[in-house]
Amino acid sequence: MIDGRKVAVVLPAYNAALTLKKTYDEIPFDVVDDVILTDDCSRDDTTEVSRALGIHTIVHVNNRGYGGNQKTCYAAALERGADIVIMLHPDYQYTPRLVTAMASMIASDQFDAVLASRILGTGALKGGMPMYKYVANRALTLIQNLLMGQKVSEYHTGYRAFSRKVLETLPLEACSDDFVFDNQMLAQATWFDFRIGEISCPTKYFEEASSINFKRSCIYGFGVLGTALSFRLAKLGLAKPAIFQLGAGQ
Repeated sequence: MIDGRKVAVVLPAYNAALTLKKTYDEIPFDVVDDVILTDDCSRDDTTEVSRALGIHTIVHVNNRGYGGNQKTCYAAALERGADIVIMLHPDYQYTPRLVTAMASMIASDQFDAVLASRILGTGALKGGMPMYKYVANRALTLIQNLLMGQKVSEYHTGYRAFSRKVLETLPLEACSDDFVFDNQMLAQATWFDFRIGEISCPTKYFEEASSINFKRSCIYGFGVLGTALSFRLAKLGLAKPAIFQLGAGQ
């Protein structure tokens, strides 16, 4: 716990058997009270490895997608009493050692959500991020900041922390089950005026680390632009997207 608040780490997993133990071993259990993994119908031994480590493991019988996986993770964390929830990829691309700092930023009551940014500092390219992904990241983030009136360094990190209030408020079921879920969730957090903080985070790109291909990256990019545009139209009163409506998707 931190300041009497229960801290949970959720691991949305798909074919993470080779990297799960490395990730788990670096989780700071002096502050983390609960670890939850949702296996999104993996084709490897992710479930077996998770259970052997003693992780609370949920298994999707059918693949629900990256966003659908997170929905299950967050619902389980809330059901198990978490006050602060950190979403960490079990592919060891992000260091679990920042969990304490991210949870503390929320426990301090200064932020409602915290993003571990690969762009703050110089870690992205040094860690092996492909140049085309780096350029796309910067371009999409610039457009989103302009359309959404923010100054976030990166909307595309897969390492985030949220307060219980954020997870209970956001209409997550109205969001996509695909990769754009991450982006829609941050747009929702902005829409509902939650305070978003950032921390610099190194990243590692290697063969076992999960990554979407160029085609899926393009689909994600158009989804990001659509999310930012719908946000601006909603602010202008020209649209009422379901993702910004309380209770949507319930």
